Parts: sequence; structure tokens; C-alpha cells
Amino acid sequence: MNLLLISVAPVFIILVYIYYRDKYEKEPIALLMKGLLAGILCVFPVILTEQIVSSLLPVLFSENIGMAFGNAFLVAGLCEETFKLIAVYILIWKNPNFNERFDGIVYAVFVSLGFALIENIMYVFSNGFHVGISRALTAVPAHAMFGIIMGYYLGLAKFIPAQRIKYFTLAFFTPFLFHGFYDFILMVKIQWLLFLFFPYLIFLLLRTQKRMKEHEQNSIFKYQ
Repeated sequence: MNLLLISVAPVFIILVYIYYRDKYEKEPIALLMKGLLAGILCVFPVILTEQIVSSLLPVLFSENIGMAFGNAFLVAGLCEETFKLIAVYILIWKNPNFNERFDGIVYAVFVSLGFALIENIMYVFSNGFHVGISRALTAVPAHAMFGIIMGYYLGLAKFIPAQRIKYFTLAFFTPFLFHGFYDFILMVKIQWLLFLFFPYLIFLLLRTQKRMKEHEQNSIFKYQ
């Protein structure tokens, strides 16, 4: 029971926080739950795709640094952020509830944390309570922050049609790069690089807070 609680609690704490950050027009709970479910369902194609990509890495890389790069950017970053973006797009792109920029953030976070929920349960039940505590402070918030970054650019892509291709591209590449670098720091096991881990998390936190504030301030519902 303790393992399940430490697996699930950080996900739902962040989801509640994001829901209440959407100040001016709340999203339908039913659609948010569909987003969470979409993220959960992403786990299955992600696992399959990651297995395929992992099997190719020894052909592409021979050194430890190369394998760490491949696992971080191609296995984790590429596969996970690709399917998250596909899920968010299918869920909301043409949905009338996607009617302001901040909505992109809300739905992208719900999808991202649906995925993180299952991933977290798997890691915690395999490795124990101490891993649950560690991931509650690092990996789960990181997935949320990757979702915020994705959703920020999706909001711009939706409501600035003249630059749609640019912002839609950034909605994939920016979280992909941030996710890849996050995992690379941990996987490459270079001592000096590990010292960058918590400063990097703080950088992500400050960046995502700035992005959310920007979309909040530009809400079309702010003065209604």
C-alpha cells in the first residue's frame, strides 16, 4: 500500500496543481481524464518502440558515452515524447475545449503524467520505497515539466496559424531535447556532469513557471 501511495501521490498532486493554475476557464474533468488515460495507453507503444530502438543501439554506438546518448535521446526522449505528442494531438487539437493557449499546457501535462503514473508504479514496485521518494522529487516533476514545454508550444501553434509549423516543431523538439539531456546526465555516469543535475532541474522549473505565467497573462478569458 505504501509503495502504491508513493507511486501515485506525486502524480496527482501535480495534476491538481496544474488544474488550479488554469485560472480563467477550467477544462472538463471528463476530457482531462481521457488525457490521463491516453498517457497511460501510451506506455504500450512506447515500450514496444523502445525495445526496437534499444536493439539498434549496439549497431550505432560502441562506447559508453554513445550508448548513454542513444538510451537518453533515442530510446527515452524520442520514443516517449513522440507518443505523448501524438496522444495530445489526437485528444485535443480539433476539440472545441482547446480554446486558449494555456489549455495546451493542461492537456499535455495530463497526458505526460498518465504515462509517468504507469512508469512510476513499475519503477517503485521493482526498486522500493526509496526510489519512490527519489522519483517523486525528480522524475515525476520532470515529466510534468516536459509536458508544460510541449503544451506551451502547442498553444502557440494552435492560436498563431501563420507560425504553426514552427511552433508545432518546437512542441516536439524542445521537450525531446530537455528529456534527452535529463536522462543523459543520469545515464552517462560522469561525475562532474552529475553536479549539473539539480541545477538543471531548477532551470527547468524556472523556465516552465515562466511559460505558464506567460500563457496565463495572455488568456482570452482573463477579463471576462
